[in-house]
Amino acid sequence: MTIESFLTDKFCKAIEKLYLQTIDINQIQIQKTKKDFTGDYTINVFPFLKISKKTPEQTASEIGNFLKNNLEEINSFEVIKGFLNLSFSDSFWINELNKTSEKTENTLTDSKNILIEYSSPNTNKPLHLGHIRNNLIGHSLSEILKATGNHVTKVNLINDRGIHICKSMLAWQKWGNGITPGKANIKGDKLVGDFYVLFDKEYKKQIAELLAKGKTQEQAENETVLILEVREMLRKWEAGDAEVRKLWITMNNWVYNGFEKTYKILGITFDKTHYESQTYELGKKEVYKGLEKNVLIKKDDNSICADLTDDGLDEKVLLRSDGTSVYITQDIGTAIMRKNEFYADKMIYVVGNEQNYHFQVLKLVLKKLGYDWHKNISHLSYGMVELPQGKMKSREGTVVDADDLIDEMFATAKSISDELGKLDGLSEVEKTEIVKMVGLGALKYFILKVDPKKNMLYNPVESIDFNGNTGPFIQYTHARIKSVLRKANEISLNVPEKVLENTEINETEKSIIKLIADFKNIISEAATELNPALIANYVYTLAKEYNQFYHDFSILKEENTDKRNFRLFLSSVTAKRIKDSMRLLGIDVPERM
Repeated sequence: MTIESFLTDKFCKAIEKLYLQTIDINQIQIQKTKKDFTGDYTINVFPFLKISKKTPEQTASEIGNFLKNNLEEINSFEVIKGFLNLSFSDSFWINELNKTSEKTENTLTDSKNILIEYSSPNTNKPLHLGHIRNNLIGHSLSEILKATGNHVTKVNLINDRGIHICKSMLAWQKWGNGITPGKANIKGDKLVGDFYVLFDKEYKKQIAELLAKGKTQEQAENETVLILEVREMLRKWEAGDAEVRKLWITMNNWVYNGFEKTYKILGITFDKTHYESQTYELGKKEVYKGLEKNVLIKKDDNSICADLTDDGLDEKVLLRSDGTSVYITQDIGTAIMRKNEFYADKMIYVVGNEQNYHFQVLKLVLKKLGYDWHKNISHLSYGMVELPQGKMKSREGTVVDADDLIDEMFATAKSISDELGKLDGLSEVEKTEIVKMVGLGALKYFILKVDPKKNMLYNPVESIDFNGNTGPFIQYTHARIKSVLRKANEISLNVPEKVLENTEINETEKSIIKLIADFKNIISEAATELNPALIANYVYTLAKEYNQFYHDFSILKEENTDKRNFRLFLSSVTAKRIKDSMRLLGIDVPERM
């Protein structure tokens, strides 16, 4: 039972005893007391004045006196107008600390089967900074949803077919001269990405030539030799042309090998990987079924559309006039296939906010096709990642390559750690392991501490600072606590499994206990709001509070045995909370630094 649930139950009983009436628990408003006032939790009594038939102050005072006189957990109370501020006893908080050391995660009674899609790369380019945010959000949410008792299936949809993939293939055919990742000595996803950029460069040249001959922008974009050739290649691919399919398989395999190396470094895994090439045909069949049912329409050019004007949108093309599919075609097929395979109660798509319209359309089309579960689809629309120098563009080759960024983070972590002497006395193997841990921790935390729905500016230098709201600061706090516990063991001081409830504690210690006790609520809130930033900022606050405690009070040199045992126990539980919180973010914490 959470503290809020405990207070809700006791408040209801107080109303029954004092005013002989039962109340709806949804009327009860409980929140943590603001720092400007005395108290731990605040209850708003204004909704109950009709029951008490007294002033707000009188009502709050009566309820406060009843709770204080009937609950040993309540130490005192204060009334501010119609707000009742309750203070718990030290023994209550120590008991909470003892309880929370036993179990770290919450379990919901209404566990759901949740499918969450993230990553979803195209096989025409390597993973970049935007993909990193996608992957980190998806992985963290999966862990948070599991921690709240749900069954989670992590899926990746690789966009392995379509016009963009054909652009890389055509460019390789024209200008590759048989080059391979092995011959070029680079990762396959990077090699294919280079040809995607090359296509765009040559395509723009041809557009400029047609514009110079008097063509309009639209005519030029649609009449270049390259665009006509790439459209023909896509048509051949969908028709099963052997030569095109062979090249497609070869180049996609280059990309998959590159993706796998990046995923491994980031610690990203999936329970299932789907491929657009395996789902688009099912999507096409559904589109034709919709046409037969007259819920979709065929245009004069033979393209098939969904008329969404009644829903405030427009007509959406589902199949082109030449019969080839578009992105949403495969998403229709994928959604249906997943529902049949996993029986998901909810399907969450972690996709950037530039695709908001796409997912509006997907749900509406599925509704038109007769699938009631369309309402169980949720689009986690995350914001874009920008750099100090501006927005990234894949076609122009101005993206921040994921592998390059990770290597930069490792190098920066090593440089700063050496400069600060953080790794002095460790073996080279330990140094290498911790540098990687800190580099990845800095990257992951800096991205995840921002609400997913917001755009963010990524600054690599800021992310790896050992002070402030950063991953390395939290990792170093964990290592510091572990150092204290090791020293305690070296001088034969054992960390107790529980502490005495009558131990005297100060306000800083109580503040840490409150944070530790709030862990379950934070996880539940993060799961409900699909927001890992709540976990990130929680663990930063906990680390910051512990560091204040560490600087202000003695632990190993404390002469009072009960206080020393309490502080060792508090340190041990804090380290566990930090480790558990960071794990939910996909971040490892070192035992020493």
